[in-house]
Amino acid sequence: MKVLLINTFERTGGAAIACSRLMEALKSHGITVRMLVRDKQTNKLDVIPLERGWLMVWRFVWERICIWKSNRFNRHNLFAVDIANTGTDITSLPEFQQADVIHLHWVNQGMLSLGDISRILRSGKPVVWTMHDLWSATGICHYPGPCRRYTQECGHCHLLYKCGHAKDLSWRTFRKKKTLYQGRSVTFVACSQWLKGMAEKSALLQGQRIVSIPNAINTNLFRPADKRQARDKFGLPHDRKLILFGALKTTDPRKGVDYLVEACRLLAEKHPELKEQVGIVTFGKQAEELKTLFPFASYPVQYLTNEHQLADIYNAVDLYVTPSLEDNLPNTIMEAMACGTPCVGFQVGGIPEMIDHLHNGYVAAYKETDDLANGILWTLTDPGYDSLCEAARLKVVTHYAETIVAERFAQLYEELKR
Repeated sequence: MKVLLINTFERTGGAAIACSRLMEALKSHGITVRMLVRDKQTNKLDVIPLERGWLMVWRFVWERICIWKSNRFNRHNLFAVDIANTGTDITSLPEFQQADVIHLHWVNQGMLSLGDISRILRSGKPVVWTMHDLWSATGICHYPGPCRRYTQECGHCHLLYKCGHAKDLSWRTFRKKKTLYQGRSVTFVACSQWLKGMAEKSALLQGQRIVSIPNAINTNLFRPADKRQARDKFGLPHDRKLILFGALKTTDPRKGVDYLVEACRLLAEKHPELKEQVGIVTFGKQAEELKTLFPFASYPVQYLTNEHQLADIYNAVDLYVTPSLEDNLPNTIMEAMACGTPCVGFQVGGIPEMIDHLHNGYVAAYKETDDLANGILWTLTDPGYDSLCEAARLKVVTHYAETIVAERFAQLYEELKR
């Protein structure tokens, strides 16, 4: 069995990390795997980069220019949508021709155009497409928010300047995707049951097979370790309970850091003694900018790409908080729980599937900072904290471990090959 995984990036972003981890899981399962990327970021021999050059840069720029033009020359949400009007034909590559199964992941920003995807579907090879967001089921957006136009036909897109119009860029791209899928079979994989439910409502995916298989994680690497030693590695204090918040870009509004700041402010007002007992650790791009926003001592850490360092930071803290406003199946929650660190997050997306309320963490009412603060306080002060940690670890081992996820994909691939 030979499988070709395709993702724009090798290591940047949640989809890339999930795809890379799946590659390692499948290899351990005895499957021959290659990963095709636009941006290669390691020296792994089984990761194949597209040929670099000015044309690749131009593809990315050209797509943004087309979006900018259709958006009335306004930068509004310029990087929040994708139209896949340019990319690379990969069907002539030896890695593609030798593969038994083609497994798409996140392929935007000049990796594959809709035309390129059409050529892949016409090749006759079985195609699996893991949905790390809803882009493949909508016109141009990755997360539709409250909008449900994709359930019928896009248009009047709220992400376009002044909400677009009836036959705007989202409508035109939606129609192209409809033609792309028509009469062709794709097995779509949603990483969470929430995303599966959202995808099943899409007018684009009617008649297509949609299954739910979570992302995988190496539970031998992400595992509980000595907290004092972990804190020493980052120069963190031993006399405070530490809360962790992390994201690729910590100031991204979708990651909801403002809600965490407000929740901490409420805690500091109601329980002033916490100012000397609690600290906030932040990691990711622009983490330093958050330092002055919290009422507790703040310890920013640079963006971590090394997985051993990631495991260390989760083991160094007492709680991971994800105030994300839109998310599928966050790698960060999985990583924290694998290290035995309880999590608190909003009841949104796939988060309630990961955090079992009051069993291995706390699920707060959506956008309710009072409840988010309650969850933080409850977790940090719960007399059964050690049991929370054990339950968090057990949830990951029994649901997201590499062996479990790889077996499910292996069964899917074999089924499609028949």
